[in-house]
Amino acid sequence: MEVKRGFLLQTLLSVVLLLFVSCARIGTPDGGPYDETPPKVVRTSPKLGASNVKHAKKITIEFDEIIKIDNAMEKVVISPPQIEQPEIEANGKKVTISLLDSLKPNTTYTIDFADAIVDNNEGNPYGDFAFTFSTGEQVDTFQVSGHVLDASNLEPIKGMLVGLYKLDSLSTDGSLPDSIFRTQPFERISRTDSRGHFVIKGLSMGQYRAFALKDANQNYVYDQRSEMVAFSERILTPSSKPDIRPDTVWHDSIHYDSIVMTPYTHFYPDDIVLTAFESAIQDRYLLKSERPTPWKFTLYFTAPSDTLPRLTGLNFDAEQAFVIDASQHNDTLNYWVRDSLIYNLDTLSIQLDFFATDTTGNLALTTDTLYLVSKLTKARIARQQQEKFEEWAKQYRQQVKAERRAARKAEKEAGKEGNTKDDDGEDEDEATEASPDEEVATAEDDTETAPDESVTEPDKSSKKEGKEKKKKKRKKDDDDIEVPPMPEEFLTFKTVNAQSMDPDKNIDFEFEEPLDTFDVSKIHFSIQVDSVFQPTKFLFRPVPGHTRTYRLYAEWEPDTTYKVEIDTAAFVNIYGKRNEAQKRIIKMKSMSTYSTLFVALQGTDPTGANWSNAYVQLLDGSDKAVKTIRAKNAKADFYFLTPGTYYLRLFCDTNGNGQWDTGDYDLQQQPEPVFYYPGALTLKAQWEITQEWNPTALSLPKQKPEKITKQKPDKEKNIKNRNAERNNKK
Repeated sequence: MEVKRGFLLQTLLSVVLLLFVSCARIGTPDGGPYDETPPKVVRTSPKLGASNVKHAKKITIEFDEIIKIDNAMEKVVISPPQIEQPEIEANGKKVTISLLDSLKPNTTYTIDFADAIVDNNEGNPYGDFAFTFSTGEQVDTFQVSGHVLDASNLEPIKGMLVGLYKLDSLSTDGSLPDSIFRTQPFERISRTDSRGHFVIKGLSMGQYRAFALKDANQNYVYDQRSEMVAFSERILTPSSKPDIRPDTVWHDSIHYDSIVMTPYTHFYPDDIVLTAFESAIQDRYLLKSERPTPWKFTLYFTAPSDTLPRLTGLNFDAEQAFVIDASQHNDTLNYWVRDSLIYNLDTLSIQLDFFATDTTGNLALTTDTLYLVSKLTKARIARQQQEKFEEWAKQYRQQVKAERRAARKAEKEAGKEGNTKDDDGEDEDEATEASPDEEVATAEDDTETAPDESVTEPDKSSKKEGKEKKKKKRKKDDDDIEVPPMPEEFLTFKTVNAQSMDPDKNIDFEFEEPLDTFDVSKIHFSIQVDSVFQPTKFLFRPVPGHTRTYRLYAEWEPDTTYKVEIDTAAFVNIYGKRNEAQKRIIKMKSMSTYSTLFVALQGTDPTGANWSNAYVQLLDGSDKAVKTIRAKNAKADFYFLTPGTYYLRLFCDTNGNGQWDTGDYDLQQQPEPVFYYPGALTLKAQWEITQEWNPTALSLPKQKPEKITKQKPDKEKNIKNRNAERNNKK
């Protein structure tokens, strides 16, 4: 009995232990369904939508579960704007907002959280939530919406402030003074999301004008020219009407259950478009100066200028001392010093007179003194030259030694041939001092052969001494190699499009330093006709606006080979360095490798004309212009296109200068209009495609293809259907 009782007790303990291990190791039990219910507001202080709130400096919003706020500084917007930034924090189930500015009378306050509030466990968003209250008798509920885009490329701009001024509150005649954007903060504000979209809430009846601002110093006024801005002459009158929208009820992340038509209040206008830009007129001052080499220094300015600064040498004569290589807008200036007596000075002392922005925001003549010391010192230059010479001397000695070894080897080979027997059977080389075996022993590797038993000891000693003498003599001769001066260092340059090129392009010659002269008579250009190159016409000229670039123009034919031959000293730079002779073979592609695109513009441009001032740009997949064509008779024809996928952009050149120009708020001048073709164009070899395009058919926010839009939209926050997904997996 005791044995049975012990056995039963042991079995019972084993079962209990097995159950415990199973619970511990086989996985956690099912904790029930996932929480898919977003948080709900249970109480607020003051009440949501309350009026006559006079002293609410601290606002609390309590939810039915623990919540958190995602990126409050970026997403939460308080309107009217708060000059002193409010304090926003989430703690457990509560959100607390402390307003540090005093409250304005008869004003609706809106704290727009967008989708920032989510539950703590599953991240389910509360939704598009805005808390409102009023210090007056009523809460204003109108709202307007739209998009802010980069004027130059229609990119959505994320995080940009959009503000309104009410016309009838600022002037008696309903107009808006242009200075208000620079002097008074916005009355109502919002901030753009990743799609460039904004919604401004809490508006009363009346007329408004909209502005956008990349506010660098967070004072809600445009007081720095470097700030990105947008403005519209459009008068906005808020309104609303009942409407119905389709809402999708999702079963899980892939399947939906149904589409429900939901009634809602539709607020207008909802199609505001603001194109933002940076003013071409920036605050101008000397950003920095540097002298990377003794013969070159660079001045960097923060903004363009119509004039070059005046330089006066304080320890040298600056008259005709430089060749100036200026950027297109004169904001980066490279000065190449011609005279070695000047650039060999350790320090260049310069008085610089230039136009800079003063405290009133106007350009005024300013004087500065520069002391320019080269980063590349004389000692370092001498060391580099010595290293170059030593490398050259090493290579020269190696070359001479190699030539001497080759000569000795040839001499030995000749000795071997002369040591053969003649017709009488006698040795032709009996009078020579050494046998062929001994000659081999004196080769460069200095390998010793096995001693010949027939040779006596004195003979072996004598021959060994002779070999040692020859070896020492060769070593002495090698050590006494006289190294000549380094060969001439020639001028180098880069040729662009000099290999396989398209017939509508030309060859550019880009030089590291400015040229002093170029001799066209030393440039020879020819075309291959029946395997023979024949001279043909060409032009060689400087490229305007590019001091160190020259272009060879010719009438290029497809499937044809050309040759460019350049004689020595065709190019001589300002330091006397010349080029060496060289040759380039240029092969043009065959017509069968190209595509052709004809763009036919429809409709009218913003000025009411027939696209007479339009430039059409062919873009690659990175939104970079590959070719730009001015439209003629509302047509733009692109020839010699490499097959591939392309996109189209158009800008209206309203001032006729051949380039896109930005806007200017002070002049009330909008940036030149830009449009995108909304799709991609796939071109294949030997295709000719005609593409019709009405640039104004779609609104601007819908034009730019997503493939080339760099500002991608953030992923939308949705309630996770994890229960349905889990059930589908079972």
